[in-house]
Amino acid sequence: MTNSVNRNAIWMSIGQVIRLFVQACYFTLIARTLGVSNYGAFVGVVALVGMLYPFGALGRGNLLIKDVSRNPDTFQVKWGEALTTLGSCGPLLIGVILLLSRFLLPRSIPLMVVLLVATSDILGLNLVALCGQAFQSLERLHWTATLNVMISSVRLIGALILYSFNRHPTVVQWAYMYFFTTGLTAIVGAWWVSIKLGMPVFRSIHSWSEAGEGVFFSIGLAAQTIYNDIDKTMLVRLSTLTASGIYGAAYRILDVSFAPVSALLYAAYPGLFREGGAGLRSSLTFAKPIVIKAVAYATTVSCAIFFGSRLVPIILGAQYHDTATALRWLSPLPILKAVHYFVSDSLSGAGFQAIRSAIQVSVAIFNVLLNLWLIPHYSWLGASWASLASDGALLVSVSVCAYILMRRGESRLPSGPVPAEP
Repeated sequence: MTNSVNRNAIWMSIGQVIRLFVQACYFTLIARTLGVSNYGAFVGVVALVGMLYPFGALGRGNLLIKDVSRNPDTFQVKWGEALTTLGSCGPLLIGVILLLSRFLLPRSIPLMVVLLVATSDILGLNLVALCGQAFQSLERLHWTATLNVMISSVRLIGALILYSFNRHPTVVQWAYMYFFTTGLTAIVGAWWVSIKLGMPVFRSIHSWSEAGEGVFFSIGLAAQTIYNDIDKTMLVRLSTLTASGIYGAAYRILDVSFAPVSALLYAAYPGLFREGGAGLRSSLTFAKPIVIKAVAYATTVSCAIFFGSRLVPIILGAQYHDTATALRWLSPLPILKAVHYFVSDSLSGAGFQAIRSAIQVSVAIFNVLLNLWLIPHYSWLGASWASLASDGALLVSVSVCAYILMRRGESRLPSGPVPAEP
């Protein structure tokens, strides 16, 4: 790895360690105080919102990283384009989510919970993500790490405040606190980026080819969200809120354990676009030493999860006893994800985002069909099997795709270099 990637990985790792601790406290407090059914309802809503979340900014954050990593002078224009797109698309998506919730979620979940979570994630969380990507585009990941710690810390503070007033809050009360804490972080983050990196320059977005590429990023991320999270929404609908809570808690623990690999992905992402300008072989060569380190960590943490899962009921409470079993089934996921994320990002960096998105959509459809078959019969256990099969299929698909492209010599960036802004 280059010095800049090492340095940024260290910054992100420090941030992730702090965030891990904060998230562990936050997750434990919320899971225990809400109870397994209320937590399952909240997880189901978050998963539904997550399916449309990527379309809030239409991939503008990824385009910002791609363009600015190759030409830093374009930052203010790209920052303005990202904010404009979010402001235009976000409110429309919130309305779509409210409509879909009446068909995809049980009536027992209040509509206000859906509205608050949708507004928080589609507008607030998307803005926080754009802020992190803005710092990432210029490889100032110490600020990205700080922002990631900030949102987790503010949510923990919010949870503590809520707990101090009500030891057993309702899902509606937590949704209000989730809304306010996310919104506060988003406002601070946007101000921070504008002060540190430059005020946004707003202008009409006239590049249809770039807008199309942004949509491919959104489609890919939406598909990723589907095969990662739709099983939680489907458990709410096809099984029980308790099953969603059990499985959601297990998946949350896995997400937390994967944080150091996420730090490496963040640190390497701008470099993959820079190297990808010379072709897929260049981006894969850049990624190879990072993947080795990621897999070594993922293997260690997978073993720790498998053998340490029995501690979950002690920490979260007896009602989460089955979460330990779910964790043992899901324990191989960090290894699968550590590989396919880096291969996928290498494809994106070399300009093959459309191909990557097509693979992700196919895996998402595969995941939904598996869950429709397995969840009614096996509940959260069926969802676990579907997750393993989907991540395995994704790993095989992107690896075979990269191999074929390399053998055919189709490793050049199809769209050519990014021109400098006038």
